[in-house]
Amino acid sequence: MKNIILFIGLLISASFAAPQQDTAFQEGEWFKFEMSYSNFLKAGNATLEVKESTFNGKPVYHVVGKGWTTGAIKWFFKVKDRYESYIDKETGVPYKFIRKIDEGGHTKDIEIKFDHDKQEAFIEDKKRKTQKTIATEKDVQDMVSAFYYLRNNYDTESIKEGEIVTLNMFFDEENYNFRLKFLGRETIDTEFGKVKTLVFRPYVMAGRVFKEQESLTLWVSADKNKIPLKIKADLAVGSLQANLEAFKGLKHSFQVQFD
Repeated sequence: MKNIILFIGLLISASFAAPQQDTAFQEGEWFKFEMSYSNFLKAGNATLEVKESTFNGKPVYHVVGKGWTTGAIKWFFKVKDRYESYIDKETGVPYKFIRKIDEGGHTKDIEIKFDHDKQEAFIEDKKRKTQKTIATEKDVQDMVSAFYYLRNNYDTESIKEGEIVTLNMFFDEENYNFRLKFLGRETIDTEFGKVKTLVFRPYVMAGRVFKEQESLTLWVSADKNKIPLKIKADLAVGSLQANLEAFKGLKHSFQVQFD
């Protein structure tokens, strides 16, 4: 159950096209997810919240993601993660990313500042007391900002089944080419009723954590909000599922069907 926010942030990125005039989110938006292991054992919770702030005098969205284990799981593997991203309100690019985690005693405390003009990332490892600068790709995103950038920039009307989308991302100290395949449309049962969704398949690295490259499936609401509703991951041992449990502060009406 490591990297709870990684499942919720990085893996809910979706396809995109030309920027839309109307944004998909606003200050005050808040999501809460419930995590379960092998479909029966509650593993933990995760939240994502959008705030407003400034960074070097520029207006930004300050997004905070938290993840923690609950129930019996936390007695033998305790997780407490916190991720933050400061995102330019106009361009959607991140200026600062924070990753502070404790996963079964494995800890990290990393702060990254992005210089998009120089295409550089300044990385401060507060745990090891080290600093370094690494070259980045153009318009690079961090794992949290990517979700919000793509919510504002993908066209749910024209996306076609089988289409693969790529995105430049930067995580810890590496540039990463994130790839995502659109599987189609599906109406699913949720805590709130039946919801029309877009279904995606992110490509991941098979090995110690994931069973194979196509081990992940995610469902995003097919409306103006682009809400992450469900994520399922087939792990090397068992499976992990995240379901949206509660939300508030949506910018647009949430489209739900009732029988």
